[in-house]
Amino acid sequence: MTPTPFGLGRLSAAQKGAAAALTTIVVWTSFIIISRASAAHTLQPFDLALLRYLGAGVVLLPWGLWLVARQRGQPGMASSFGGFSPLPLGLSLGLGLTGGVLFGLFSFSAFFLAPAGHASVFLTGSLPLWSTLVAWIWLHEQIGARRALGLLLILVGDAVVGWNSLRQAFDGSGVWRGDLCFMATAFSWACYSVMLKRHQVDPVRATIATTVVALVILVPAYALAWALGWITSALPQASWSEMGFQAFFQGAISVVVSGISFSQMVRHYGPVRTSMITSVVPSTSAMCAVLFLGEPLNAHLVGGLVCVTLGILAGVWAAKPPPAKPT
Repeated sequence: MTPTPFGLGRLSAAQKGAAAALTTIVVWTSFIIISRASAAHTLQPFDLALLRYLGAGVVLLPWGLWLVARQRGQPGMASSFGGFSPLPLGLSLGLGLTGGVLFGLFSFSAFFLAPAGHASVFLTGSLPLWSTLVAWIWLHEQIGARRALGLLLILVGDAVVGWNSLRQAFDGSGVWRGDLCFMATAFSWACYSVMLKRHQVDPVRATIATTVVALVILVPAYALAWALGWITSALPQASWSEMGFQAFFQGAISVVVSGISFSQMVRHYGPVRTSMITSVVPSTSAMCAVLFLGEPLNAHLVGGLVCVTLGILAGVWAAKPPPAKPT
């Protein structure tokens, strides 16, 4: 059994779930604001994705080696990637591709194309939609009438904001491409969360495996793309303070802390209710974007946020609370 991180072992199951939810909401809101603000600085999307997992790897790679050494010889425990990932190869790849590589590349690309307010609608706001659909297909979870109404409202909210982006495309705006990248990010994270639920993966092991796979894929891919001239790296021009901050926040905070807290939420609440609980993130991130980034809050964005929030709340209303897990 993996030791519970951050001293959570003394808390009840309900307290662990609540603490994980609060941590996830704060970090996710910060992730949206900081990632969008990063677009105004030196580093490029591929640079940020690389620094994200290099920063996380400093913490998680030694942790993974320790866990694998500790579980060696225990029945039913498997490892992969030379003993760095404490999960089997197939599961590690699935988690790493969806929650690591695809999430990082799609999300950072989106923040360079669309404002943070759009992330509130298409990323965090669309998570319940994708989580419900993936869980319906993969886990055969039922979609009741109230939840279906909630999903319809989310679709309406996406359409309101998306239509405005498409109208602006005729004037040369590329915001619509950012919106698509945000939706792809939400879909990849929904697949990750449903995979966690299906396999009942320990939060620490899931986060370590995700980081290991992301590093194994991104580091050589980055080096090859740079050498062939497919991407332009801004790492040589960036300051050490900028790179250090991004590695710390995107890695240690956004991956390690948020990854473990999100996985703990999924274990306690399930993938669909977890997405519903994060319903406050669209509104908090949109308000923070106005306050800290000076982004406008136009009628289309307000209408989209209202529809998405109502849709998420309809899903929360429809969801049945799960039985409490023993501590």
